Amino acid sequence: MAARLPTLPAAVAPVLVGSAAAAHEGRFHLPSAFAALVVSLAIQIGTNFANDASDFLRGTDTTGRLGPPRVTQLGLLRARTVLWGAYLCFGVAAALGLVFVVRYGWPVAVVGALAIAAGLAYTGGPWPLGYHGLGEVFVFLFFGVVAVVGTTYVQTGGISPLALAASIPVGLLCSAILVLNNLRDIDTDRAAGKRTLAVRVGPPATRVLYLGCLAGALLAPAAMRMAGLTGGVFWLPWLALPEILSLGRVVWWRRDAPMLVAGLKRTARLHLGYGILLAASLL
Repeated sequence: MAARLPTLPAAVAPVLVGSAAAAHEGRFHLPSAFAALVVSLAIQIGTNFANDASDFLRGTDTTGRLGPPRVTQLGLLRARTVLWGAYLCFGVAAALGLVFVVRYGWPVAVVGALAIAAGLAYTGGPWPLGYHGLGEVFVFLFFGVVAVVGTTYVQTGGISPLALAASIPVGLLCSAILVLNNLRDIDTDRAAGKRTLAVRVGPPATRVLYLGCLAGALLAPAAMRMAGLTGGVFWLPWLALPEILSLGRVVWWRRDAPMLVAGLKRTARLHLGYGILLAASLL
């Protein structure tokens, strides 16, 4: 429960897209791709663990929350135990990352350290990012740009323009997951003093932001094609259009919490499905 399995596609899709970008350049390397996947999953699960414990300790997760129950909130595990789980996951990510540090040097170490620090600081530490409206920025950067470009980098040894462009829709859809999560939790977050972006701008603007993330993902394949980065099957991600339109309609018109919870799970599945289609178009 603490690992939040439905959220893990957010860690898988960037690695698929980044590996496809490496293969597009003829430099796909399976062991490096697998190691990048393990690192990505470890950071995602570690962030979820840290979030579970930190939100409880700050008084944000109470019996009044609308989302899925949290293990610390329910008393199934102590906060200290869940935090140690987070440290263990980040330790696994760091240990595997050392292999890439040896191969590519200090830039990998810096990026890896920033990713782990951001995972801990998302809801923990003296200035938690999520409590100051920066959660979406964190997700876009680290589960979009850094994850996709980093996956390509550890296979090719360079920053690919294709990987950089492909990271944008991946980051937007990953951010959409958090936008919808924060839309659902506006009332409880406001009561607990958690000033997420949704709390700051209100429900209507949050819905517009969600739709903007979906629209950006739709426009990205055409932009990449116009820039000469992709080939004739650049349109494959558009096969996700029916689900994007359906989710957009639900989030714009529905206000009931159960529909938002269901929409959150569907957005996570959309993120993975879009990532698979985008990776296929690059291949």
